[in-house]
Amino acid sequence: MKPVKVGICGLGTVGGGTFNVLKRNAEEIARRAGRGIEVAQIATRHPNPKCDTGTTAITADIFDVVNNPEIDIVVELIGGYTLAKELVLKAIENGKHVVTANKALIAVHGNEIFAKACEKGVIVAFEASVAGGIPVIKAIREGLAGNRINWLAGIINGTGNFILTEMREKGRTFEDVLKEAQELGYAEADPTFDVEGIDAAHKLTILASIAFGIPLQFDKAYTEGIARLTTADVNYAEALGYRIKHLGVACRTDAGIELRVHPTLIPADRLIANVNGVMNAVMVNGDAVGSTLYYGAGAGMEPTASAVVADLVDVTRALTTDPNNRVPHLAFQPDSLSDHPILPISACESAYYLRIQAKDHPGVLAQVATILSERGINIESIMQKEAEVQDGLVPVILVTHRVVEQRIDDAIAALEALDDVADKVVRIRVEQLN
Repeated sequence: MKPVKVGICGLGTVGGGTFNVLKRNAEEIARRAGRGIEVAQIATRHPNPKCDTGTTAITADIFDVVNNPEIDIVVELIGGYTLAKELVLKAIENGKHVVTANKALIAVHGNEIFAKACEKGVIVAFEASVAGGIPVIKAIREGLAGNRINWLAGIINGTGNFILTEMREKGRTFEDVLKEAQELGYAEADPTFDVEGIDAAHKLTILASIAFGIPLQFDKAYTEGIARLTTADVNYAEALGYRIKHLGVACRTDAGIELRVHPTLIPADRLIANVNGVMNAVMVNGDAVGSTLYYGAGAGMEPTASAVVADLVDVTRALTTDPNNRVPHLAFQPDSLSDHPILPISACESAYYLRIQAKDHPGVLAQVATILSERGINIESIMQKEAEVQDGLVPVILVTHRVVEQRIDDAIAALEALDDVADKVVRIRVEQLN
């Protein structure tokens, strides 16, 4: 059987890794796929010194690849929204299957892309778009197909996890660690997508759609970054038995779907709380299987290439199948997606860590307790750091039981209005993940 011909658009970190893995493991891959997978053309403006492309045809125009009648599968690895979308839609229009690692493209334009792919009877595969080399999309979409997924939570941005790990282990400031992350290549010159939660929200949007069978709705995801976290809060969390992670959480409730990315206190004895450095991990809870954890490299040349090549193998196996009998893009049949709404953050439920800078006066704790009690908010633990009084202010740290966020918003407004409370109240959500 003749080999499947692949065109790679983009020969950067992931594109170079994909080419190298396909070349190095060609025999093993062919045995798995049932036929060879051959890179017939590459579109790149800059050669990659880590790739020996040999006699492979190279062009500077990505549309040469999608218009090449010899190409069966287009691999989109250029990133971004606009040009990548045009490239993918053109490839689909030309009847070509697509493999992509572009989480932003899928999260924002996936509904349109998948509808077009269904119309043309082609596959769009995107395992590499979430958590690098961890096959979490396949696990949820296929391995857990017999489950009703209750919730999932993930550390799905390695840059943020590296920063928080360094802050906890070495007592460093956010700004100091971010600078090192940029020097090491973990963070971009403009780190906004990583540290403000946008990258994680792209990935969480995709995971939630597959878990709950809902359309992709990135614009409704709540995002909160880590730039305002202090080493003091990291240390207080540790003293309370928690660790702070930048977590993506998607949860099914009767009222709707919670879809949120934010710093989160997690009990220190949870496995996911001990995922450090640039590593990623995703917990998924299903009604039949219980909780499962998927851990590994969330980025990098060959870890991400591993997922791209796995998609190429899957697409190759499915080339001759009836399009109506293929695994649906978002796990559920397109005409069976749910209209269960995405909840605003004010309607989401969590426990909360609050840090209050209070004047060192008698009766302040009583005022705090009264404000919380009046709003039906129960306190789980409280810590007053009298040894850390500065300028007449003492940090009061407390953890609440679970409550709807709107109540916490009201309580914080009331606390900040007290004469005995200085500065803004620090609020970090708490999840037990049990």
